[in-house]
Amino acid sequence: MTHKAGFVNIIGNPNVGKSTLMNAFVGEKLSIITSKAQTTRHRILGIVNGDDYQIMFSDTPGIIKPAYEMQTSMMDFVKSAFEDADILIYMVEIGEKELKDEAFFNKIQSSKVPVMLLINKIDTSNQQEIEEKLAYWEEKVPKANVYLISALEKFNIEPVFDKIKELLPESPAFYPKDQLTDKPERFFVNEAIREKILLNYKKEIPYAVEIETEEFFEEDNIIRIRAIIMVERETQKGIIIGHKGAALKKVGMQARKDLEIFFDKKVFLELYVKVNKNWRSNDRQLKRFGYKD
Repeated sequence: MTHKAGFVNIIGNPNVGKSTLMNAFVGEKLSIITSKAQTTRHRILGIVNGDDYQIMFSDTPGIIKPAYEMQTSMMDFVKSAFEDADILIYMVEIGEKELKDEAFFNKIQSSKVPVMLLINKIDTSNQQEIEEKLAYWEEKVPKANVYLISALEKFNIEPVFDKIKELLPESPAFYPKDQLTDKPERFFVNEAIREKILLNYKKEIPYAVEIETEEFFEEDNIIRIRAIIMVERETQKGIIIGHKGAALKKVGMQARKDLEIFFDKKVFLELYVKVNKNWRSNDRQLKRFGYKD
């Protein structure tokens, strides 16, 4: 029996549904999903195993024009997705016309590896627009395998998955067959907390936040976690904590519920807030939080 394995990297503008797609394939909530742009900051690997295949799906940050150092690092993760892909998934949503970065788009058009172009969110559209968009993208990226999907409704996901299996190169597995991701447990604790901050706070606050899990102790029937929420300014600290600590308590409660589902175990979560001045523009801090090598 021949075995296939390869890296399938998902790229596209912010908010087109890349994380929703990866989670639909992997069957676990590995990538943050919110309605805010720039939710994914790192490259997150989700591994799907079968008897004769292993697929490494890679979710990447949405393509933007960087405004500060952290966003430059985020775009470096996207560049690396072009370098090691065996299959590229270029994801667009139904109303979209172009990628925010022309150089990236040229890379897609001239890609040496198979490209799958997925037109997402077709459940929000009508037949005429769908047909127009299908013709538009088939002309724009003629070498691509084009599919109409709804990642949220899991519509047409199976044919896409079958095509991926067909296109995979022959190769032994890269990871143990019971492994789900390349990230450690603490990474998912950080992401669960960050997701709740994205959902509960407005404006600049969610983008000025980084999470660091300081302690992660797993006992027989409970996981004890202590995490720090880093902000850039003192005023942001006050907003995160809220009146009599109510806002922070809400974030903690919501994140704990998600983590109990993710780890399938009772979780005790302690949250603290610290000011880490201008960390998004500080090289040393960006290395510390995994945005730079």
